[in-house]
Amino acid sequence: MLSDIALREAFSHFPQGMVLVAAEIDGVRHGLIASTFTVGVSLDPPLVSLAVQHSSKTWPALHEHGHLGVTVLGRAQAPFARQLASTDRERRFDGIDVTVDPHGALTLQHAPAWMTARVHDQMRAGDHDVVLLEVLSIDSEPEAEAVVFHRSRFRELAREDPAS
Repeated sequence: MLSDIALREAFSHFPQGMVLVAAEIDGVRHGLIASTFTVGVSLDPPLVSLAVQHSSKTWPALHEHGHLGVTVLGRAQAPFARQLASTDRERRFDGIDVTVDPHGALTLQHAPAWMTARVHDQMRAGDHDVVLLEVLSIDSEPEAEAVVFHRSRFRELAREDPAS
């Protein structure tokens, strides 16, 4: 049997983008960080996916709410990523600039990309659920720099040399 330690070590070599999936529900902000986010699952309808652990205490409220904001984390959000992922749910959003749409979808300001989405489907996959979200609106900031999660650290992507 494979050990959890061996799996996590090996998987950590694969850089992954990070997103915040969030909503404001009855005046309370809920959010979770996901490194299992995939874009372009489908163009018609526009679908993205993520995997959520069964042990998540946040996902049930987000799933039930159904109208969610998804923010691609970038350089401006990297300092807050661990705070947003912390178990201290009451202070996750302290000091962080957010936008909340009329339906409660919450996104972070100054991010590389953000979207609103609704739960399209969900299926069990081991100790996680794979969730498909239908994109309702989307926008991006062309100059913003994304970050990746690699080897248990948030890292910036190297910039290309314009002369090459």
